[in-house]
Amino acid sequence: MRTMHLGILVALALCLPGRPAAATVSMPAIFGDNMVLQQDQKLPVWGTAAPSEAVTVTVGGESAKATADAQGQWRVDLAPLKRGGAALTMTIAGAANTLTFTNVLIGEVWVCSGQSNMEFPLQRANNGTAAVAAARQPEIRLFLVTKKVADQPQADVQGRWTAVSPQTAAGFSAVGYFFGRELQQKLDAPVGLIGSYWGGTPAEAWTSRSALEGDETQHSMLTNADKRVGEAIKNPALYEQQLKQWEAATAKAKTENKPAPRKPSDPAKDPHNPAVLYNGMLAPLIPYGIRGAIWYQGESNAGQPLHYASLFPTMIRDWRARWGEGDFTFLFVQLANYEPGGTNWAWLRESQTRTLALPHTGMALAIDVGEKTDIHPKDKQTVGHRLAVIALHDVYGKSDVVCQGPVFDKLVVEGNQARLKLRHAAGGLTNASTNAPLFLVAGKDRVFHVGQSKVDGDDLLVSSDAVAAPVAVRYAWTGWVDANLHNRDGLPLAPFRTDDWPAGTKE
Repeated sequence: MRTMHLGILVALALCLPGRPAAATVSMPAIFGDNMVLQQDQKLPVWGTAAPSEAVTVTVGGESAKATADAQGQWRVDLAPLKRGGAALTMTIAGAANTLTFTNVLIGEVWVCSGQSNMEFPLQRANNGTAAVAAARQPEIRLFLVTKKVADQPQADVQGRWTAVSPQTAAGFSAVGYFFGRELQQKLDAPVGLIGSYWGGTPAEAWTSRSALEGDETQHSMLTNADKRVGEAIKNPALYEQQLKQWEAATAKAKTENKPAPRKPSDPAKDPHNPAVLYNGMLAPLIPYGIRGAIWYQGESNAGQPLHYASLFPTMIRDWRARWGEGDFTFLFVQLANYEPGGTNWAWLRESQTRTLALPHTGMALAIDVGEKTDIHPKDKQTVGHRLAVIALHDVYGKSDVVCQGPVFDKLVVEGNQARLKLRHAAGGLTNASTNAPLFLVAGKDRVFHVGQSKVDGDDLLVSSDAVAAPVAVRYAWTGWVDANLHNRDGLPLAPFRTDDWPAGTKE
């Protein structure tokens, strides 16, 4: 009998029943070559190993040890690191193997999330071709999360860290890129941007199931969604029938040279379902060290704009609670001007404004950069800049940076006109036009009429020929308006209403 090679014998032995393969330390995809680690705060690092296996994590002269629990899970919290000039190496050493991640930078990390206006790629933005060609900032690193729907929180995502180059930046969020580029330039620090977004999705999809269940205003939404998914699971033939109908309609549209209808979503795998994007695209990132998040979303919730006033803060509180960093900074973009949005968009903007009651939040306005009939305005530079100046002022202490545009303070009635007192309007407003229907004025009958306005020092005087005694004024209270009122720093007057009348009041 011939002697078997030792390697074959070992391989066979490892395959025998009751003989487990040697466990190896593994890490989620958010850790890897080219990553940015958040400076000046504890750094959670986690992964899997064999139960009870000892793991040692080392980076930048800091080291910490952990022991995997019975399920093989482990975590260490490294002491805060300071930004340095040279790239670092991180090692994660276990009993069976050592992982090594190179070209690691210490800097500022931000999550970029939301729907299509956050997903909108750099290459399609205004002057996008030039911006892509100039995107050669090796100290900005990008991590793009692959889209995924999940019924339960996942342990990992697909994605990898890359340094900014024309190849990597072209398809990344334009708003995220312009935001990160300005931070990197003004702070002279590495910036890591984690892109986790999906066009057309509502805020409830990005919120955990337990958080939604804890908000009684979301219960009917959850019930309806559960019913829809349950019916689809019990009768999958319904979706197959919808697909066949869509295929037939698409073929017909093609022959008639008409736009194809939208492909129906499988209700059981719909990215609009509550919690499914939190589970698949956000939970696996937690608790990676971050400075904060930027968010551009709301269009898909405009059908229930008042509902958003509860849903959006619920989502923010949920993220903060699960990350375990306290009230990290959460900056968001108010909906742009867009004609088909109608009055619903005005009410949703108000729900967004009310969210500023949460600590460490900030709102960048887009009321002056929209496109009348395109829900995806291409001016992402302005939006990214406005988010960046809020961060520079509020988070990084740049007191010389102006980040706040004019906001309504109080109304004073003077005969047949209303004097609007504003804050952050020192020096008066610029580009003021009395021709644009910016203002609506109502008397005690609560019927609104188009008003005229003029700048009077730091105030605005508003009146309407149809209202002898004004009681209430609304500004930019519709989907589209030529919002041309700005302060001397080019920041727009925020949409507002002076009344507290309930939605549905005749307008």
